[in-house]
Amino acid sequence: MIETQVQQRGKFREAITDAIGYWEPRRVLYNAVLTAIVVGYLAIYWPRSRSAVSFDGILVLFVLAVLANICYCAAYLGDVFVQASGFREVWRKKRWIVFLMGIILASILTRFFAIMFFGSGSTG
Repeated sequence: MIETQVQQRGKFREAITDAIGYWEPRRVLYNAVLTAIVVGYLAIYWPRSRSAVSFDGILVLFVLAVLANICYCAAYLGDVFVQASGFREVWRKKRWIVFLMGIILASILTRFFAIMFFGSGSTG
């Protein structure tokens, strides 16, 4: 019984280590894509978007960036859960699809926020 618990803890630890090893290097690409969208819309709406470039505006962008990264962490929950199942090997080969879909969803949401932030609130 003790040996089974130790094995389960070892498998759980292995799943967490594998998830971190997969998702964290990709976080850089995730953040780069979202940053490119924000900078792109800042440029598109320039000079009207200049009013958003303030201390308060930067704080809002910082909070949104933190929230985007918290949402990115949701991938860990699903990843570790599926790795604990019998589908671990299939999952490890196909989880790039979840990454791609997550980037697409986050990009769409970032685009909407960027348009609201830089486009509609600006005067000009």
